Amino acid sequence: MAIEQNQQPKWEAKVTAKLTNAQPIQIWPLFTDFFNLHKWLPTLQTCYGISGTNGKPGCIRYCSGSSIPSKGSSSDNYQLPVSWSTERLEAVDNEECSLRYAIVDSNIGFKSYVSTVRIVPVEGGGCIIEWWFQVDPVEGWVLEDLVSKYEAALLLMAKRMEDHLQASKQPPHVSFAGLSSSFPPLKM
Repeated sequence: MAIEQNQQPKWEAKVTAKLTNAQPIQIWPLFTDFFNLHKWLPTLQTCYGISGTNGKPGCIRYCSGSSIPSKGSSSDNYQLPVSWSTERLEAVDNEECSLRYAIVDSNIGFKSYVSTVRIVPVEGGGCIIEWWFQVDPVEGWVLEDLVSKYEAALLLMAKRMEDHLQASKQPPHVSFAGLSSSFPPLKM
């Protein structure tokens, strides 16, 4: 006798963010720096490597933060458990500026989570970051709310990345402190 299981389909979604002042070649290295996502995603307090070589398939990172509440979170905002996940980089395609990773373990209720990030050039300049995810339905969530979280997170990341790139284009600040004033004045 077969036991019928009530299987819900996986949740799937894609969010995007357009960067007008950055090319894929500039953004891509920020994503392949897999162990340092916290530099770009403000809701992550920490992200670091726990296994393997950063940016190489098979490496694993630990992430913790506050964007997605952990299962069993307190509603009184006192002693909230830290939300965490360990994530394995599954594939990297440098030519297509694409990577895939999976959540190996977490306390946020994600099961069978796989995500793909791709950086796509835009004709005329700029690029689009595409972030797909697929996950078993998450208890206590509706898909639309989870998508909203991802959209907000990606927009924050894109802005931080673009701001970083713009700041790095600024000429270095030159200080004349400590220079001798015995140089003759310039004549124009």
